[in-house]
Amino acid sequence: MALQVYGIPNCGTCKKALKWLDDSGIDYEFINTKEQPPNREQITDWVNTLTARPMRNTSGMSYRALGEEKKTWSDEQWIDAFAEDAMLLKRPLFVKNDQAVLVGFRAKEAELQAKLVME
Repeated sequence: MALQVYGIPNCGTCKKALKWLDDSGIDYEFINTKEQPPNREQITDWVNTLTARPMRNTSGMSYRALGEEKKTWSDEQWIDAFAEDAMLLKRPLFVKNDQAVLVGFRAKEAELQAKLVME
C-alpha cells in the first residue's frame, strides 16, 4: 500500500481525514500509533522531510507535560521525544511511497489532492 495514515482511531481530525480519503476513493492503510508507534528511523525520516515544528501535537497532554525547555529543542531532541511518546506527534501524519507528505488535516482541497492522490 502506497499511502499510510498514522493516527489514533478516536481522534476527530483523523476521522475527518479518513472520511475524506474514503469519499475520494483513495486506498490507504491506517496505522494506530498507540498500538504501533513509529520507530526512531521512521520519525527521523519524517523530521528530515517536514521538520519537527509542524509535527508537534501542541494541543495534547503529552506536549503540555514537557518543560519550558521544549521551546528551544533541536529537531534531534524532538526526534527523541517523538520516539519516546508517539502522542507528541500531530495527527494524522500521511506517508506516501515511504515519504512523509503531510501532517494534520487543514490543507485546502487542491493541496490534499496534490499530496495524497496516487499518481
